[in-house]
Amino acid sequence: MLVAGEDAAHDGARVPLPGNLRTVRVLSVNVGLPRELTHDGVTVRTAIVKEPVAGRVAVRRLNLNGDGQADLRVHGGPDKAVYAYPAAHYPRWRADLGRDDLAFGHFGENLTVEGADEAEVLMGDVYRAGSALLEVSQPRVPCAKLGIRMGDPGFLAPFLRSGRTGFYLRVIEEGDVAAGDPMTLEARGEGGLSVREAAALLDSSAAPEDLERAAAVPALAVGWREGFARRAAGRRRRAG
Repeated sequence: MLVAGEDAAHDGARVPLPGNLRTVRVLSVNVGLPRELTHDGVTVRTAIVKEPVAGRVAVRRLNLNGDGQADLRVHGGPDKAVYAYPAAHYPRWRADLGRDDLAFGHFGENLTVEGADEAEVLMGDVYRAGSALLEVSQPRVPCAKLGIRMGDPGFLAPFLRSGRTGFYLRVIEEGDVAAGDPMTLEARGEGGLSVREAAALLDSSAAPEDLERAAAVPALAVGWREGFARRAAGRRRRAG
């Protein structure tokens, strides 16, 4: 983890904070508790349905006040305490899907943000959002409940393939956040691995050297690092 307020060191050199990423803005804060959701006769218990809330919302180590997760085996935890999704993706999904019912929070995000993009946000980037300090920890990998939320079980593959996954953040310092708050980039993540690059490595064609590079990124969630390391070792054994 990097010290807030410092530029990151990457390959032995100081990496300046890019001007276009110094400040991201929170457009909407969204929370939701577990509830029943039904599609095509299938009912699941999920907290993917998030609604925008007004006023300041407390950011705790594991989630936001008023938010929750239904299945703690695969959701929640320190590395997935807060989920952010770029607002710029909404018009693209509306156009791609021919839908006009996609409002902020529809993808299950806690923070709908302006000015962030998966191609530029790095694993380990540290943001001051309101008074909370957050660190980017991993991309979002969709589960079946997103398909149910979208009314299309086949949506998971195009969501992941699009690169428009959003990203999770761990809470370094608790605080509070509200719509309209800046999300100021205070430090860049070590290793230079973007959210989009990390998500793309889930593809079976990923090269072992790329998997090894990702596995060495300290801020990437441990499960991701271990998974990448195992895949890289397996590919090298098969090649050798």
